[in-house]
Amino acid sequence: MTEQSRRERPRFPPWLRKRIPASGTIEQVRDMLRDLRLATVCQSARCPNQGECWSAGTATFMILGDVCTRNCAFCAVSTGRPLPPDAQEPARLAQAVFEMKLKHAVITSVTRDDLADGGAGHWAACVKAVKMKNPACAVEVLVPDFQGDIAAIKTVLAAQPEIFGHNLETVERLQLPIRKSARYARSLKVLEDAKSLGAVTKTGLMLGLGEQEQEIAQTLRDARAAGVDIVTLGQYLRPSGAHAPVERWVHPDEFDRWAEFARQLGFGAVESGPLVRTSYRAEQQSARLRKAD
Repeated sequence: MTEQSRRERPRFPPWLRKRIPASGTIEQVRDMLRDLRLATVCQSARCPNQGECWSAGTATFMILGDVCTRNCAFCAVSTGRPLPPDAQEPARLAQAVFEMKLKHAVITSVTRDDLADGGAGHWAACVKAVKMKNPACAVEVLVPDFQGDIAAIKTVLAAQPEIFGHNLETVERLQLPIRKSARYARSLKVLEDAKSLGAVTKTGLMLGLGEQEQEIAQTLRDARAAGVDIVTLGQYLRPSGAHAPVERWVHPDEFDRWAEFARQLGFGAVESGPLVRTSYRAEQQSARLRKAD
């Protein structure tokens, strides 16, 4: 592949072309996040739904900095040596949730293998701060694997988030080339452990990385067997030429079929579509889960 072709934008199918809504709210959210020195996965991971979510006054906050200790082949977040956790971040996060008047806040983070607890203590502080300042707001966490440390999982759950999420990202065969430092069995165990501790659990998958149909089905069965309540499926989009290539564009009809398959397996809420990401329309997912109960 030449350097020129590497720089070329991929030819997206029509169902992936999305207009950015015109809204002053986008600028307000951007300014507020800058003033409070907060990162979002919307920006760091180059989410295609950023315009839609920000125009609606929502965002997915990313704590513990914007530098990850892992180097996954699908992710646009920078890799390197992160700074120590910012002790003032929980208060600033709580203030952002307050200013945005959120009823459902989603928090994620980079992976912090450099910290003894994987950042679990900071996670708990952030959840507690948001809840203290915003008692009517539900908190959803999308955590790294904490290297499978159940003590870290317990620390996060002690702060009482309403939803505990951890992404499998892809099928078992593709874990090593795509997630590198992660392990499929370990991620399933994280979800299973959280469920055994009473959490409402959630995971997400990307399609289009070269997975086979039977592998997708098995991954969904494995997630359900681990007790996962909510599942999301979306199209993988290559952040740059240095990342894993897109092997295929998954048609919306196929996403619909997988949604029906997941519902038949017993997931309480399913979000499946080309532009779906784990935190996309998270509040609606939570509402559907409560309705299903």
